[in-house]
Amino acid sequence: MSTLNLGLQLGYWGAQPPANPVAIAQEAERLGFDSIWTAEAWGSDAFTPLAYIAAHTSKIKLGTSVVQLSARTPTATGMASLTLDHLSGGRLILGLGVSGPQVVEGWYGQPFAKPLARTREYIDIVRQVLRRDAPVTSAGPHYPLPYTGEGAWGMGKPLRPITHPLRADVPIFMGAEGPKNVALAAEIADGWLPLYYSPYRQDVYADSLRNAKRGFQIAQFVMVNISDDLDTALLPVKTMLGFYIGGMGSRKRNFHMELMSRMGFEAEAQAVQDLFFQGKRAEAAAVVPDQFADEISLCGPVERIRERLDAWRETPVTTLLLANQDPTVMRTMAELVLT
Repeated sequence: MSTLNLGLQLGYWGAQPPANPVAIAQEAERLGFDSIWTAEAWGSDAFTPLAYIAAHTSKIKLGTSVVQLSARTPTATGMASLTLDHLSGGRLILGLGVSGPQVVEGWYGQPFAKPLARTREYIDIVRQVLRRDAPVTSAGPHYPLPYTGEGAWGMGKPLRPITHPLRADVPIFMGAEGPKNVALAAEIADGWLPLYYSPYRQDVYADSLRNAKRGFQIAQFVMVNISDDLDTALLPVKTMLGFYIGGMGSRKRNFHMELMSRMGFEAEAQAVQDLFFQGKRAEAAAVVPDQFADEISLCGPVERIRERLDAWRETPVTTLLLANQDPTVMRTMAELVLT
């Protein structure tokens, strides 16, 4: 069995900022959590909360899960990364993801085409910034540097960052769901941030991870709900799944729905989407199979969770990202995983 680390997933903000992120981060650090992570969708950004948390902690790693490629040029992401890595004393983990066509084209006003090629090019440029061993250049076609296309003045010059990065090897993780995207993460990234992972269905990702390099990390988001009543514990998981599978994508393309289908629940995924698009959100959550919700989470009484952790230790997952900020749950998970 492998040793698991614990991380804390703060996610992105809702309608208002969370009330006590610093206290939560400090408690996670005190309990021995390895990392704390923030996200972005189309509201709060991922970097700013981490900078605030960095100022009030000393050793916990700071991860973005994930920064959306289309939100920033790759050099801008490189700049933000080297800045935050300096401010935190070398604690940044840069998690990147392409998001989806609804967000990329609807929020950022950019084309979603060729996400794999864009990701490869993007990460190459970020790494050039962090290495600072030469002026940053890229032949494109997605992020050409210098830019010589339509509207260019023809005065672009390859540049190196003014600031010397603290670390040239800031870890870069990829958020990825599709088989080819996961395989790309295994090839070019230091780690992978899955959305759903079932320790009971490791074959779903086995081919994509076959060529992962030594030391490749997997940090898995896991909802943890402690209750003597399993149905009660699973309800928030099913509600989350109903929203992502039903609403985080279009009828034509929903990566979360496609992943659930690949994991063996194709008919159920279609039913969730159909109900969600009819405005029946509660019904959509209700038809999420208990088995699927249970496999990708840790729910039920403490002893049941303790037993089911053994299945996670038999996987290549290296860190469980706890999606529960209740201090009591955080302490319980620290006792179960870290002692």
